[in-house]
Amino acid sequence: MPRYTVHVRGEWLAVPCQDAQLTVGWLGREAVRRYIKNKPDNGGFTSVDDAHFLVRRCKGLGLLDNEDRLEVALEDNEFVEVVIEGDAMSPDFIPSQPEGVYLYSKYREPEKYIELDGDSLTTEDLVNLGKGRYKIKLTPTAEKRVQKSREVIDSIIKEKTVVYGITTGFGKFARTVIPINKLQELQVNLVRSHSSGVGKPLSPERCRMLLALRINVLAKGYSGISLETLNQVIEMFNASCLPYVPEKGTVGASGDLAPLSHLALGLIGEGKMWSPKSGWADAKYVLEAHGLKPVILKPKEGLALINGTQMITSLGCEAVERASAIARQADIVAALTLEVLKGTTKAFDTDIHALRPHRGQIEVAFRFRSLLDSDHHPSEIAESHRFCDHVQDAYTLRCCPQVHGVVNDTIAFVKNIITTELNSATDNPMVFANREETISGGNFHGEYPAKALDYLAIGIHELAAISERRIERLCNPSLSELPAFLVAEGGLNSGFMIAHCTAAALVSENKALCHPSSVDSLSTSAATEDHVSMGGWAARKALRVIEHVEQVLAIELLAACQGIEFLRPLKTTTPLERVYDLVRSVVRPWIKDRFMAPDIEAAHRLLLEQKVWEVAAPYIEKYRMEHIPESRPLSPTAFSLQFLHKKSTKIPESEDL
Repeated sequence: MPRYTVHVRGEWLAVPCQDAQLTVGWLGREAVRRYIKNKPDNGGFTSVDDAHFLVRRCKGLGLLDNEDRLEVALEDNEFVEVVIEGDAMSPDFIPSQPEGVYLYSKYREPEKYIELDGDSLTTEDLVNLGKGRYKIKLTPTAEKRVQKSREVIDSIIKEKTVVYGITTGFGKFARTVIPINKLQELQVNLVRSHSSGVGKPLSPERCRMLLALRINVLAKGYSGISLETLNQVIEMFNASCLPYVPEKGTVGASGDLAPLSHLALGLIGEGKMWSPKSGWADAKYVLEAHGLKPVILKPKEGLALINGTQMITSLGCEAVERASAIARQADIVAALTLEVLKGTTKAFDTDIHALRPHRGQIEVAFRFRSLLDSDHHPSEIAESHRFCDHVQDAYTLRCCPQVHGVVNDTIAFVKNIITTELNSATDNPMVFANREETISGGNFHGEYPAKALDYLAIGIHELAAISERRIERLCNPSLSELPAFLVAEGGLNSGFMIAHCTAAALVSENKALCHPSSVDSLSTSAATEDHVSMGGWAARKALRVIEHVEQVLAIELLAACQGIEFLRPLKTTTPLERVYDLVRSVVRPWIKDRFMAPDIEAAHRLLLEQKVWEVAAPYIEKYRMEHIPESRPLSPTAFSLQFLHKKSTKIPESEDL
């Protein structure tokens, strides 16, 4: 018998249908009837006939025709919403929001798997898991470790040993011994009571990352979870059944208790859950629609699911990967600006940087040399001012290797810490199967990722700070040979005037966001947990800083390309012309004023998708291969070519250079 899950005014109703020949209108009326039946005041209706409504899919939000037959219009177990005429739409609902369109229309169930063993997950892997590109399975070694760990827990329960979190309460109640017949209830109570977060939910991508990382930690075999339960959790991940996890509420010790509890709450079939098939709905209905059963927690398993630094670390992974991407592309954008402002390449000379051999500085200077005027690919713009009396440029151009360089080194340092954290056991207590005992410790404390992500925010911000100053130079005719605000008929047109103001506003906001959250600590749990990391906020604000950096550089990219329009017919180098062509494929030149926000968003999207890097990287690597003596080997962590290999980027033939 077909069954549909119907949302009416905030409530989810399971509506069975004995006859598939019935219509969408019947389904709407039956859902309203059931809704009225459950309300003491009949929900404000005198009868079902008083209700005028529309019916739409939860997936994709498409409206349905009330006269269509259910067997034609809907699939079995599909999720739909009945919208009562006259009900006000929430102001938070934006149907055209890009993230929503992506999540509903572009999700495809992955076919490939990543094997997790708790020891070898990378930041790139976790981001790809978040994007839904892979399913998960455990390695045989991980399965054995999990089973042996669980045997220790079963032995503790059988022998009635007093062990924290297994046969006792939590935090201040650690000395309260719990009767054997209450141990399962203890774990459920733990998850329910600790689900106390607030704020917007994590996006499905970020929730996938959080769930995948928790699975990886459990796969290490030090948590005491049963293999049966862990496999259930993996099945939910693979079906993309993702619990509602509010982004606020963790203090980063004892781990990320509130967000991980919300994660566990969905896994036991309570609270809200999202899937591509259902959208947001009650967790029990989402699991049932996917043929899955809620987890029934065994002793210690609630604690195993919620104790750790996975919220901080999973968001930190996204931050590190986005920071790496924008740092690479910042060099390309800055090189384009230097070319438009008719700067000199002398400051990037190999010998200068050999005297101050910071790895990041050397690499950034190398990238500038590979992109700017040289015998390899000459620039007509550079040739036009070759014999001018200009000696040196402003710091925002001349010192890019020094400023951008330390950002690269910062990212490498942070990535090392986050990668270690990805593959660390952060529970309490730890279950040591080889010693057949549990030991309480403090690996749940989030100080490592918290400090690292505060440092990342401070480091990456400088890319926006220096970019905003370059935008000023592009827009200010007293600092360049370009028209004011990069537009013809200034006065009638304002050009990039307010785009520069936007960049300045973002940079100013970043200055406040860069204040370290990890310098703060508030005692919690009746002074039992008397020092905490505040790492959750460190991770969230690092992502906000990075987004602002991306947006500022998007504005600079647009401004530099607009500046080239005033230097035509002269051309820049081949790689920078390719970058210009990329931008012009999504944003046309400014002839007169127009709505600018979509142009900034389009340029931001190019940077987010690393299109600018994809265009320029082959030229950089071609130059590298032909100048090996002046380019020392790069750190695998900091400047590996994994991105190029994964993208299978084709290096242009020599005649293209």
